[in-house]
Amino acid sequence: MFDKLAAGAASGPMVAALGQAREAMYRTSPNPRVGCCIMDVHGHVIGQGATQRAGGPHAEIMALRDAQSRGHSVRGATAYVTLEPCAHQGRTGPCCDALVEAGIGKVVASLMDPNPSVGGQGFERLRAAGVEVEIGDGADQAWELNLGFFSRMLRGRPWVRAKVAASLDGITALSNGQSQWITSAEARHDGHAWRARSCAILTGIGTVLADNPRLDVRAVETFRQPTLIVADSQLQTPPDAALFAAQRKVVIYTAATDLASDRALALVERGAQLLCMPDGQGRVDVQAMIHDLARLEVNELHVEAGHRLNAALAEAGLVDEWLAYLAPKLLWGGAGWADMPSLSRLADAQAMSFQSVASVGDDLRVILRKVGADRLGMDGST
Repeated sequence: MFDKLAAGAASGPMVAALGQAREAMYRTSPNPRVGCCIMDVHGHVIGQGATQRAGGPHAEIMALRDAQSRGHSVRGATAYVTLEPCAHQGRTGPCCDALVEAGIGKVVASLMDPNPSVGGQGFERLRAAGVEVEIGDGADQAWELNLGFFSRMLRGRPWVRAKVAASLDGITALSNGQSQWITSAEARHDGHAWRARSCAILTGIGTVLADNPRLDVRAVETFRQPTLIVADSQLQTPPDAALFAAQRKVVIYTAATDLASDRALALVERGAQLLCMPDGQGRVDVQAMIHDLARLEVNELHVEAGHRLNAALAEAGLVDEWLAYLAPKLLWGGAGWADMPSLSRLADAQAMSFQSVASVGDDLRVILRKVGADRLGMDGST
């Protein structure tokens, strides 16, 4: 099977740092997934760590604590970290200062932090304190682990990944609306892992009314439930919908302007946050909604919606990546991935690149990325 995402592997201690970052996949949002590996002057790994949940220690602090717990001195050691150490006071103190105070002699980082509060300042403060700084390998893997964080910081919007489950001829539901289940149980289990890594899951009112889904993470262990976002122009979400069963934040974007109506108040009573974002035509302004999600600190947005909302997102140029599960079936008609107008010229096709093709149960999992979305112009330079 083909996996472009695994290409250009890092080497040496940065592999260990990246492994730590991957271990933090489901817990750090909205912070980036970062790993750190500390190597002493003799080339021995003496401490490792990964970023904890928001408000908890970052990777560098965890690695320093690990070294201390093992009885190792880090003076003169090299810290390999997958992202530039932070230089600002947020929920925790600056990691660059902690490294300096601990006596670290050199820092090797895969990428510069795109957060304007850091953006090279961590490197500058380390150098000013006499710590050698080097941009190392692992940039591609570090970016892939944090593509949503980079997107939010540099583009002001989340990385949008739209998931579809379809037959081999691209049908996601029969003409009568039946769609459960086209793909295998293994594919559905795998889909939960992609839900778990996201900050938020987006669906549309059509899916809510047709399927009454929970859209939470159940098949994999996770430290948190992603926020659920519903695009519901007329506030048709039933107050007893299954989506309210999970313990998580629910945000409903609507075009309805009366947020004091009985219907609106019933949803607020269930814990939903209502945000009015009309497009002037009675629908939710998807462009404004996606950018507003950056305000809510959403890094990766996982879309599980029907062909209408998928089309609205695709037509607005907002889908960065398609996560497609394709079953070895031919359904010969019904709803497709997105209800887009037919093209009259092949030259107008949306150019995509295959990132990964893998077997999941009896199905294929295909990851397609919009051409030009790779790395978003980020090179990790100082």
